[in-house]
Amino acid sequence: MPTKVLNVRTPSHTTFINITREVKAFVEETEIKEGLCVVYVPHTTAAVFINEGADPDVVKDIAYKLNQLVEWDDPNYRHMEGNSAAHIKSAIIGNSRVIPIVDGKLVLGTWEAIFLAEFDGPRTRKVIVQVIGEK
Repeated sequence: MPTKVLNVRTPSHTTFINITREVKAFVEETEIKEGLCVVYVPHTTAAVFINEGADPDVVKDIAYKLNQLVEWDDPNYRHMEGNSAAHIKSAIIGNSRVIPIVDGKLVLGTWEAIFLAEFDGPRTRKVIVQVIGEK
């Protein structure tokens, strides 16, 4: 199974980085015509999601609402590292996505993009991309 590890440097505490181009390029390199692409983030304070990539205000709105829902400095958090909010946001969003591959291309909607979500940066994050299918 073709696998690639993307190392993504996140510039700030909370940020969403569009990784669609890198994932698409890898899928095309594999020459898999029909199958699945798994995008996985092996971190407990980061996540991966698919949403609109054309208008940058969409991800800003997502960050805004997540910050409203999950406050960073809630005095009732018990996790001793002080980053409970990052763990909670990651659990809400999720650490993987599966995207179909048809005719050698990722099947994404017109406006869809794949984002790495950072909730406890800046850091260097790994994104594991694995392709399952037939040439």
